[in-house]
Amino acid sequence: MIRDVVVIGGGPAGLAAAIEAKKNGAEDVLIIERDKRLGGILQQCIHNGFGLHIFKEQLTGPEYANRFIDEVKNYKIDYMLDTMVIKIDKDRNIIALTPNDGIINIKSKAIVLTMGCRERTRGALNIPGNRPSGIFTAGAAQRFINMEGYMVGKKVVVLGSGDIGLIMARRMTLEGAEVKMVLELMPYSTGLKRNIAQCLHDFDIPLYFNHTVVRIHGRKRLEGVTIAEVDSERKPIKETERFVECDTLLLSVGLIPENELTREANIPIDNITSGPIVDESMQTMVEGIFACGNVVHVHDLVDYVTFESRIAGRSAAKFVKGQLSFNDKSFKTKGTYGIRYVVPHRIDPLNVDDSVNFFMRVDNVYKNVYLTVKNNGQIITKVRKAIVTPGEMESVVVKRSILEKLNKGDIEFTLEEIKND
Repeated sequence: MIRDVVVIGGGPAGLAAAIEAKKNGAEDVLIIERDKRLGGILQQCIHNGFGLHIFKEQLTGPEYANRFIDEVKNYKIDYMLDTMVIKIDKDRNIIALTPNDGIINIKSKAIVLTMGCRERTRGALNIPGNRPSGIFTAGAAQRFINMEGYMVGKKVVVLGSGDIGLIMARRMTLEGAEVKMVLELMPYSTGLKRNIAQCLHDFDIPLYFNHTVVRIHGRKRLEGVTIAEVDSERKPIKETERFVECDTLLLSVGLIPENELTREANIPIDNITSGPIVDESMQTMVEGIFACGNVVHVHDLVDYVTFESRIAGRSAAKFVKGQLSFNDKSFKTKGTYGIRYVVPHRIDPLNVDDSVNFFMRVDNVYKNVYLTVKNNGQIITKVRKAIVTPGEMESVVVKRSILEKLNKGDIEFTLEEIKND
């Protein structure tokens, strides 16, 4: 089987990339999805807040996904469900496994990786104690309640203030559970400010910064957790330990891009984002293999995933048609003081249509700063920010006309304190 563009993953990134590839001239586009339906994680996100940037509307996750699923069908884009890709290589050969056909081999002219991310589990935290039932990742609990129709518990503690944990604190409350608290190891939240307000403050759910769970209690079913405050090195303070009775612990302690296929294909990975290194076209460092969405870096909003995925899909179509240029004038991007990472990692101005939207995250909470972009010490652009936090992704747009004037060196992103103002 030979295809123009194969998109691995049928979530929001994969749907948007496939549609954009088709719109831009890729004749034979195929989506491969391991679930039994398209839509990815949006299927279980029944809360609203999706689509504000793309559609200027408040949509639920399934509503947002269905807009794209309908478009996939209108464009007659092929998709395979319940199909697991088990291997890709640098020559864009794909091996997949299906219940009906067994192992299939696909040769693709271009591949777009959109496998998304997964949650960290208790095993990644090494919390002492037994292994009773009642401990879930926030996303697993969300699926049980919103899609399978099971209530996972009545007395709940949430560890981690990521967006899924915050949303599930509200969801459990609405379903009648008592959410006793949300604990956050860091001195700041890793979720959006709007979710803290709408999911915790509106329901009087306390949020404790600098706190963690230090022990699990219970043998068959969770009976409670011991929590403690942590010091500046994030080590629990023994004197602050206290027992909290609960039958459910939800973990919202970080997301990891699913890049097993990427690594197996020897595609270079960014050690900070855990996603592939990509250029302005969302092309990885392997020619003809693109990546977008949460498999590259974890996004706050699905709208941003869609924006990024449209670039990847459009670029994959250009690659198939031989319209994506390659030359040596490729600039690296890097984050310095206060900026943990920047995506995309490399820029070839000749492949930029009008501008590049650079996405990044900061490493702490900063107030009254400029987010400054430099090249060889010269300021390209700067944006004033009243506050930046690790929980909210930042972005800066730089026009192609500016990028074309750069001669050498990295494109540096940094935070600078606003003085005498």
